[in-house]
Amino acid sequence: MRSRRILAAVIATAALAGLGLTGAATATAETPSPTPHFNYTTAAKCREGGGEPYLHNTVKCWGGKYDGYTID
Repeated sequence: MRSRRILAAVIATAALAGLGLTGAATATAETPSPTPHFNYTTAAKCREGGGEPYLHNTVKCWGGKYDGYTID
């Protein structure tokens, strides 16, 4: 009786370890999305994203989705 419990525990542990390994393989197979090397937006897109174009000294978008982007 005791050996059956031990055997069941070993099988359950092996099954869980196998699921963990397949999850890790899947996670490493995903490729990250490329980040652009430039951060430019338009004044209209800045407003659409919830920001406000700051056009005085530094032509940038302040706040919202495009915060800090240069307005082109």
